[in-house]
Amino acid sequence: MPIRGRYLAYGAHQPKGFSLIEVMIVVAIIGILATLAYPSLEGYLQRAKQSEVKTNLAAIHTAEKLYHASNGSYTDDFAALGVGIADDAIYSYGITATASTFTATATANLDDDATEDTWTINQDKQLVQTTDDLAD
Repeated sequence: MPIRGRYLAYGAHQPKGFSLIEVMIVVAIIGILATLAYPSLEGYLQRAKQSEVKTNLAAIHTAEKLYHASNGSYTDDFAALGVGIADDAIYSYGITATASTFTATATANLDDDATEDTWTINQDKQLVQTTDDLAD
């Protein structure tokens, strides 16, 4: 007949798993770490979105320079430039052009506030962030 209850030999029965208190402490620590890390992650993701605008405006600049070399003037027609902006692009793009100058502009609202993120590039390849949506 097996021995039961408090008469078990020392070490014969050891509880397995974690207690509720231990699990709650781990959950609380994970919650605190997530709370501290989230603002940094959100800022990083928003800054990563700005890489799209830099790449696309550089492509527009290159296409404008090629168009100017062939035609003697700049254009505001994306089709004439052969630049394709993806349909799911974060920023919206526009070009203002004269015979001797152009300015390409990109705008987006990255963090759903009243301020828009605005970038421009011109014929001299001056890439400027005119409005910073991510500034605090």
